[in-house]
Amino acid sequence: MSLIIKPARSTVFDQVSLGEVMLRLDPGEGRVRTARSFSAWEGGGEYNTSRGLRKCFGLKTAVCTAFVDNEVGHLVEDFIMQGGVATDFIKWREDDGIGRTVRNGLNFTERGFGIRGAVGVPDRGNTATSQLKSGDFDWDNIFGKLGSRWFHTGGIFAALSESTAEVTIEAVKAAKKHGVIVSYDLNYRPSLWKTIGGLKKAQEVNREIAKYVDVMIGNEEDFTASLGFQVKGQETLGHIELDAFKAMIETAVKEFPNFKVAATTLRHVITATKNDWSAILWHDGKFHESRQYPGLEILDRVGGGDSFASGVQFGFLEFNDAQKAVEYGAAHGALASTTPGDTSMATRKEVEKTIGGGGARVVR
Repeated sequence: MSLIIKPARSTVFDQVSLGEVMLRLDPGEGRVRTARSFSAWEGGGEYNTSRGLRKCFGLKTAVCTAFVDNEVGHLVEDFIMQGGVATDFIKWREDDGIGRTVRNGLNFTERGFGIRGAVGVPDRGNTATSQLKSGDFDWDNIFGKLGSRWFHTGGIFAALSESTAEVTIEAVKAAKKHGVIVSYDLNYRPSLWKTIGGLKKAQEVNREIAKYVDVMIGNEEDFTASLGFQVKGQETLGHIELDAFKAMIETAVKEFPNFKVAATTLRHVITATKNDWSAILWHDGKFHESRQYPGLEILDRVGGGDSFASGVQFGFLEFNDAQKAVEYGAAHGALASTTPGDTSMATRKEVEKTIGGGGARVVR
């Protein structure tokens, strides 16, 4: 059974996301601790899906977020505008001059290489986005009057503060009221939940949000930590066996029958720069597995999962087809891992060539 998705002509936006967008500072091939210069990018788990859908797949997207009204905030806004994502719903907060009461988030990110894994050092305390609260966004206007076919948010935004958890619940309820497909990336980060109630709070918040989710995205750690599902399976390099993960998904969809889709990337980490990569997606009682990408050579793995999520969304928005969704997701995530920065630099043509088994010969 296909998802019930609004036709494109009936809405202003194909997709709207809710989340924090940080200024990513990247030392390139070096390390944060010894860097003398950084490349600047924008990035954020939820926003990255909107940018991928806009730049790679040409859909109309927007982001709901907040910045301090200063030069750094407007730098990140400029990145968002370059990505073609609508900035209509950005909330601007007054600058206190030194960031004592509110600030913009930074994310120092090392790509990793070989046996040295990627490293993320977020600096996001007291940010404008973390201070968002219920009532800041007019969801009836966004989902009702203007309209969106799809809404995406995730566990990173929900974990920023007690108030962002409340905003997330408010948003998913409003989306469901207006017939918008809701996707949620569990993205469990223990460091974010540590000061607002830990694992117990993470499960309490995520299980409430899960009641309104159509498309749930997450790996085995996400499902166990965020939703409390436990399945016994043999550990293999930090990942449970695929059959055990399938059993976990089947348990989850029984408890949350509102889940129409559950999906995850499957990564076997050989080194930081070489992974076996594929994906799996459950829909309507059936598992769909993507093409395998063994020995995928990786330049920058950060954001690969977000590009997978945006590819899955595109597969449903464009074709409403589960197999195509997992194929577009896996190929888009793989390609995003071959370029620097959080966000995809791939084109739809490249994604479709990759799905079809196209090689890496030079294109002239």
